[in-house]
Amino acid sequence: MRELILLRHAHAEPAESGQPDIDRPLSPEGLAEAQAAGRWLAEQGLVPDRILCSPARRARETLEAVLEKIGYVEQRLEDAIYEATAGTLAELADSHREAARLMLVGHNPGLERLAALMHSGQSGDYRGMPVASVMVLKLPADASVEPGVATLSAFWWP
Repeated sequence: MRELILLRHAHAEPAESGQPDIDRPLSPEGLAEAQAAGRWLAEQGLVPDRILCSPARRARETLEAVLEKIGYVEQRLEDAIYEATAGTLAELADSHREAARLMLVGHNPGLERLAALMHSGQSGDYRGMPVASVMVLKLPADASVEPGVATLSAFWWP
């Protein structure tokens, strides 16, 4: 079995006048949420082998706070995660299948739709993924990331 961990970025500050969405930082509340997510991951022993993160500032700051709790792991910024569809995220995750435990740090609706697609087989069948929440999906080691292939083994939110 391998695991795919989905982490939605924590609460961000609203955009200031003229500020691009991609440059929004975490709020103080968001920083606390991201630290809590990192603590939970560490307590559960869910330290990923590799992390792929959106280039958005709020996602990068979420990842930094998580890494303070779980320690350093291999990480890469992936432009494709920002504003990604479930299909784009599935392709990205599938291209890293050699990682036994892969984490994606990104945004909704892409993350929650990917989770629904992998679990139930339908991307429209989702209930929501709150900010700073973590979903852990298990799938066979040799399986492609596709509809209905995974089981949801954990879901946490602050």
